[in-house]
Amino acid sequence: MLGMPGAFGLWRPEAGFVLARAAGGEAEILTLAVLPAARRQGLGAALMAAALAGAAARGAEAMFLEVAAGNAAALPLYRGLGFAEVGRRRRYYPDGADALVLRRDLRPAEPAAAAG
Repeated sequence: MLGMPGAFGLWRPEAGFVLARAAGGEAEILTLAVLPAARRQGLGAALMAAALAGAAARGAEAMFLEVAAGNAAALPLYRGLGFAEVGRRRRYYPDGADALVLRRDLRPAEPAAAAG
């Protein structure tokens, strides 16, 4: 996966990794994995934050990812990081589960217009 154009990743030995890629102003999470012993300690959020920063540094304005609709552990993480559902891929996974397509804007927020 790291051989694909625009691919990058972050690996934490004995804990987990994230792989992503950026191209054409967009980025996507290819995979995120955290070992069971390292879960629920903020590592997934830290890996995702690094991927978001890496994508923005590579010129991406939006980050996408796909997650199983029933993944109760991952959905709160992604939503807490500002991802919102923008689509659904029916029966995407081999077990027949749907994939949710999530998106997060990477552009800096526009400053509020000055009241005058």
